[in-house]
Amino acid sequence: MTRSVLRTLQVTGAATAALLVLSACSSSDDSSSDSSSAGSDSSSDKLSGTVTVFAAASLKESFEKLGKQFEREHPGTKVTFSFGGSDSLAAGITGGAPADVFAAASPKTMKIVTDAGDAASGTPATFVRNQLEIATLPGNPDKIDSLKDLTGSGLKVVLCDKEVPCGAAAQKALDASKLKLTPVSYEQDVKAALTKVELKEADAAVVYKTDVKAAGDKVEGVDFPESADAINDYPITLLKDARNTASAKAFIALVRSAEGQKVLTGAGFLKP
Repeated sequence: MTRSVLRTLQVTGAATAALLVLSACSSSDDSSSDSSSAGSDSSSDKLSGTVTVFAAASLKESFEKLGKQFEREHPGTKVTFSFGGSDSLAAGITGGAPADVFAAASPKTMKIVTDAGDAASGTPATFVRNQLEIATLPGNPDKIDSLKDLTGSGLKVVLCDKEVPCGAAAQKALDASKLKLTPVSYEQDVKAALTKVELKEADAAVVYKTDVKAAGDKVEGVDFPESADAINDYPITLLKDARNTASAKAFIALVRSAEGQKVLTGAGFLKP
């Protein structure tokens, strides 16, 4: 083999080796890029955005507390609430109001949403129960000791509207006791009924134990045995047109978790 041919082969070999090194570097860069991309995809699973929750008025204090906890645990998220009578909220949802989660104070009002096909697939889960109590003025000046006492003349008594879960439960208790009560007003939700007593515009109201507890010393609670026959189950569901499904599911999971149950039972709710 001549010296010139040998030199040509050496040059060609060096060039080939250089190409192999460059190829390896390129491959390494691509791998690094893929790894970086995979990390980015993983971080995209992090919860973010707003979760809109429609919830029964009686859940206000508990859900606001859980909403703040959710936001702390998932930076970048925000939980907004619309509280009110479950029937009005259900009507809003079936009418197209944007929401991710619905928590109702009775299966009957939840059924409005499920029958309309506005709930996501699956059965709404009962997460707590609630029992009625009589709210009186502080110190119970009218000496109200029973449901029958509310039928006495001269007392200004407030009930929730019969279409609202707390009103339906109160009527059920009255019917079971064969009592007739004509309230001075029917209120659109349990908070509105309780406010009448807090403002001394009424002597008493039939509300939930949780609302009496939340009101503190503004009212006094009176238990009555008939309430045991009118306990409401509270179901919660993801809505079909939820705009933030991942975060909505995570909020529902918090509500149903041991942590969530601790907050709810601490507020006076009964376990499902």
